[in-house]
Amino acid sequence: MVTEVTEIVVAAVLVGIGGTVILDLFSLLMGRFFGVPATNWRMVGRWIGHMPRGRFVQPDLKQADPVSGEHALGWIFHYVIGAGYGLLLVAIWGAGWLQTPSFAPPMILVLVLLVLPFFVMMPGMGMGIAGARAPNPNMTRLKSVIGHSVFGLGMYLTALTIAVDQSSLS
Repeated sequence: MVTEVTEIVVAAVLVGIGGTVILDLFSLLMGRFFGVPATNWRMVGRWIGHMPRGRFVQPDLKQADPVSGEHALGWIFHYVIGAGYGLLLVAIWGAGWLQTPSFAPPMILVLVLLVLPFFVMMPGMGMGIAGARAPNPNMTRLKSVIGHSVFGLGMYLTALTIAVDQSSLS
């Protein structure tokens, strides 16, 4: 029983991490071939790094004091969130989804969870609701939708790759 639960949790975390890796590869390719700037994980780390000091909203994140290890903190946050999404996906759709992954569940999850960057991260990082105060709000929103979609596709592809043996989950 414990090993079955552990196997499910590990598979769910791997699905989230796999989706994150695929998103990062996509972002790298978009930057290389089309000049689309990737997410600045240093700034995300700075935002997260100010939270223990009670500063959850930064009017201008670039002007906020740097935080020790902010770049690593941003990347760690990125992958922890990815793993969390994998766990949430399996918590909602069940371990059976790991046996026979389908495309719709991760896509529904990541599109619904756009609420987090639009209403938590962007405002907290000084960009306003849904990036309204970003230099190019519509591009900021589009990048978020595309990024989440690529991440959802990545979770699906990862799940297909590591599909859990059906007999071990019954």
